Amino acid sequence: MLVLIGAIVVLASVLGGFVLSHGEILALWQPYELLIIGGGALGAFLSANPPKVVKAAITDAIGLLKGPKYKKQDYVDLLSMLYDLFSLIRKEGLLGVEEHIEDPQASSLFSAYPRLLREHHLIEFTTDCLRLIVGGSMNPHELEQLLDVELETHHHEALAPAMAVTKMADALPGFGIVAAVLGIVTTMGQLDGDTSRIGMHIAGALVGTFLGILLCYGFLGPLGSAMENRVQEDGKAFECVKIALLASLRGYNPKVSVEFARKALSTQSRPGFQDLEEHLKAPRAKAAT
Repeated sequence: MLVLIGAIVVLASVLGGFVLSHGEILALWQPYELLIIGGGALGAFLSANPPKVVKAAITDAIGLLKGPKYKKQDYVDLLSMLYDLFSLIRKEGLLGVEEHIEDPQASSLFSAYPRLLREHHLIEFTTDCLRLIVGGSMNPHELEQLLDVELETHHHEALAPAMAVTKMADALPGFGIVAAVLGIVTTMGQLDGDTSRIGMHIAGALVGTFLGILLCYGFLGPLGSAMENRVQEDGKAFECVKIALLASLRGYNPKVSVEFARKALSTQSRPGFQDLEEHLKAPRAKAAT
């Protein structure tokens, strides 16, 4: 939502300042310049990126209006799910979680967290890590290296749409210059005409440069940065799973392993220690009654 508010502030400030300085607002309406800049940038964007990145860029841009993908309650659920997994391992051994990780959709443990169960990438990452622990004889150091590689690959793929939008934004001033040059070419053909028409063509050419710079630094550039920040924040959930699994593999009890993971979360989305403690106690208290 802040992306939309920021765009409105940029537009209001630029146009408001122009009008207050006695500018004519209709002079900025140059649809052909906008066609050259917008169409050129869009064509370059489509040429430079595969279809999945184009589709993901649109989805991620729309997703910014919905707020963070993982909210505080989602992290509470994630930490609780990890605690349940580690408690089961501590009680029944590694083979006790095998049936749950083979089919998470049918698992009673995973089904207790329906919101997380819809996050296929996160659940797949969690179950794949557990398979390595159950089926392999990897020590924590070896597993950490493997998980780092997987997280780096996932992060690179998740960042691709944001980087594509940022590169398109960087190209907009160049297309603004293209539009301005074409406007000057048109002006050269009107030198023997009315002076006022020549002035209109020059103004249109200058507006082309203005639009390219404004769209870059006022709209698409910030949009790409917001998408990148969103990816960084969403990646905390995967980092959380990684830290918790490594802590458990090193022999820490479930509560301590979950606390390691909680510390990896950003302060704005991290659940409080007491809140998490009460949430973990609630199922046991309910079962005891």
